[in-house]
Amino acid sequence: MQSNDARIIRGAAIPTAATGVLAMAIGAATAGLDGAIGAGLGVLVAGSFFALGLMSLGYVGRRWPELFFGAAFLIYTTQMGILLVLLLLLRDAEFLHGRAFAAGVLAGLAVWLAGQVRAHVKVRTPYVEPVADSASVPSGSASPGGRP
Repeated sequence: MQSNDARIIRGAAIPTAATGVLAMAIGAATAGLDGAIGAGLGVLVAGSFFALGLMSLGYVGRRWPELFFGAAFLIYTTQMGILLVLLLLLRDAEFLHGRAFAAGVLAGLAVWLAGQVRAHVKVRTPYVEPVADSASVPSGSASPGGRP
């Protein structure tokens, strides 16, 4: 993992973890232990989904940069499909409060994306490799006007 990728993941994971603690407190206050478990699990699911997606996209970007945009689309749609299936499987779970779980997923999703955008803006990753002027013109070649 490149240092920029690690900074972006940290920039999104730390606010998401704080949101998880806050969501668990709100869930406990509104729906008891089931609400706290549901909200915490929801934020955990959202954060882990996006972290795994970002790490896999970083791997694809380093290994096959020409496939980056297609892989980004595939990873994101796969994440949303798996999240939909997970929400459908856990909607009638006895051990968690369904609305608190959904609120935790939404809160985790929103905070993760905001943290990721903020981290991307702060990282300043160069997208063009600069080339030195002396290296771009071989020695002994003619100038554009035809004069040496």
